[in-house]
Amino acid sequence: MPMSATQKSLAAIALAIFHLCAGAGSARGQQRDADDVIRFFQWKVSQDADDFFNYDRLGVAYIQKARETGDVTYYNLAAKALETSLNLESTHAEASPATKHLATVYYAEHRFNDALALAQKALDLNPRDVTPYALIGDARSEMGEYEKAWAAYQKLQNLGDGQSANSGVQYLEQSRASVESFLTGDSKAAIDHMRRAVDISVTSRMAKESIAWTQFTLGDYYLQLGDLANAKAAYRDALNTYPDYHRALTGLAKVSSAEGHLSEAISLYEKAMRIIPLPAYAAALGDLEAKAGNTVEAKKQYELVEYIGRLNAFNQTVYNRELSVFYADHDVHLQWALELARKEFEIRHDIYTWDALAWALYKNSQPEQAAAAIKEALHLNTKDALLLFHAGMIYERLGEKEKGQDYLRRAIALNPQFHLFYADVAKATLQGQATNSIAAAGSGTPNARQ
Repeated sequence: MPMSATQKSLAAIALAIFHLCAGAGSARGQQRDADDVIRFFQWKVSQDADDFFNYDRLGVAYIQKARETGDVTYYNLAAKALETSLNLESTHAEASPATKHLATVYYAEHRFNDALALAQKALDLNPRDVTPYALIGDARSEMGEYEKAWAAYQKLQNLGDGQSANSGVQYLEQSRASVESFLTGDSKAAIDHMRRAVDISVTSRMAKESIAWTQFTLGDYYLQLGDLANAKAAYRDALNTYPDYHRALTGLAKVSSAEGHLSEAISLYEKAMRIIPLPAYAAALGDLEAKAGNTVEAKKQYELVEYIGRLNAFNQTVYNRELSVFYADHDVHLQWALELARKEFEIRHDIYTWDALAWALYKNSQPEQAAAAIKEALHLNTKDALLLFHAGMIYERLGEKEKGQDYLRRAIALNPQFHLFYADVAKATLQGQATNSIAAAGSGTPNARQ
C-alpha cells in the first residue's frame, strides 16, 4: 500500500530517529561494553582471518548488541560472522558453537524452520551441550507446535539435571518452565520459575541486559495479573540493572497508564522511543496521547507505526502481526489487517497469531471464522485478559451473549486495567452500551492514515 504524503515526510524523521538511537546507544556505559567486545574481535579476525573461533565470538557479540539496542542490523552482521566461522570450521577438527549461535540469529529473524534445523545439528555435533533444546522449544512454540515445544523443554530439564554446576543450563530450565507455565494458564508457577531465573541470572553474573530482560519478563507476568506493585518493582529492578532499558521503560509506562498517570506514561514511552522506535511503542504512545486529548500528537504516532513497520524487508516480516492488530484496533485498513494476519499465519501458528487472525476476522465482520480462530487462541487456557476480551467481543457479535459476557467478566477479573481503552469497553459491553474500537472508545481518538 502506498504511503501518504504525511508518511513520506515522516520517513526522514523516522530515519533520523534510527540514526540518533544508534549514536545514543553507543554512548551508554553498558552498551560500550558490547562495543568494546565487538571491536576486540574485529581486531582479532583482522589479525587471523582463518580463526573460526574468533568469528564465532564476534557473531555472539553482534547478537548481544542487537538485543541491547533493538537494531536488527546487528543480526545481519552476526549471521555473516557466524557463517564465516562455520565455513572455516569445516577445515578444522574442532567443533565450535557457531551452529547454535547462528540458529539463534535465524530464530530472531523468524526463520523458525532454519533455526530448528541448525539447533538439531548443534545437538548432533555436541550431544553434551543440551542448551539447543531451549531454542528448539522456543521455535516449536512460535510455530504453534506446543506438545513438541514442551517435550524439548522437558529434555532440557532431564538432561540438564546432571549439569547442576552449569548456571546457564539452570537458567534456561527455569525460564522455559516459566514460559510453559504461563502459556498453559498456571500464572503462579510462571512467576515462581521466573523469580528463580532472575536469581540465577544475578548470582551467575550474566550479561546485564540478560538479567534485565528476565526481570522485565517477571514484571510482565505480574502485570498480566493486575499486580501493579510487584510489576513496578520488577521493572525498576530491570532499570537498576540496565539503565534506560527500553523494555522496562515501557513496562513502567503500562503501570503508570493503569494507575491513571497519563503524563508519566507518555514521558516513559517517549524515552523508550528515543532509544529504539518500535511499532508497538509508537502505537501505545499514540493511544496515550489520544486518551489525553492530544489528537495531533496521536496521529503522528499512528502514522509512524506504519512507517516503521515497513521501513525495510526485515520489519515487513517481523511486524506483520503488530500492524494487523494496530489496524484492527483503530478500525482502519481492515482488509489489509486481515491480509497481514494471514501472512503472519504462514510463518507462525502460536496462540497470539491465532488471536490476531481472530480479531482481524471479527473487525471484517466474519464472526463465525473469528470464533473458530479465537478457540485456537484460547486452547492452552492462557491467562491473558486481552485474549479473553477478544473472545468476549466475538461471541457477543455472534449473539452468544452468555458466553461472551463470561469471557468479558473473566478478563476484568484477571486484570481490571488490562488495556487503556478495552477495559472500559469490556465494562460497557457488560452494561449493554459498548463501543468496540479504540477509535470510538477514545473520544476524539484519530484514526491512522485513511
